[in-house]
Amino acid sequence: MSKIFDLAAQLGQELKEDERLVRLKAAREAYDGNEELQALIAEYNAQQAAIEQAAGAEEIDTHLIDILQERVNEIYAAITQGEVYLNLQRAQQEVNALMEAVNSTISFNITGELPSSCTHNCSTCGGGCH
Repeated sequence: MSKIFDLAAQLGQELKEDERLVRLKAAREAYDGNEELQALIAEYNAQQAAIEQAAGAEEIDTHLIDILQERVNEIYAAITQGEVYLNLQRAQQEVNALMEAVNSTISFNITGELPSSCTHNCSTCGGGCH
């Protein structure tokens, strides 16, 4: 059993050095270190809390909730359309695809069956199974 874990550790080290994971790490650091973005996220959370508080009040002020919701929508758009966020999303998608390909390759080597997501075009997953 320890051989399996040794191989898994080696695979983990190789993956850690893969350009896609390096890009993801850099994108996360840029995301976490972007003060403007972090301020938007803090405001988003505060506005969401204000909506919850307003919705739970004895007398619900729908006009206030609408104003708060409009601001939440603006903040959300500013966050999710920003380059830092989009870079993080792209990097995460690349890593997800890589991990899916690795898992598919492992599964194929265990079962001999192609995963149901196989397109038979190795360029879509990294190959390794046929």
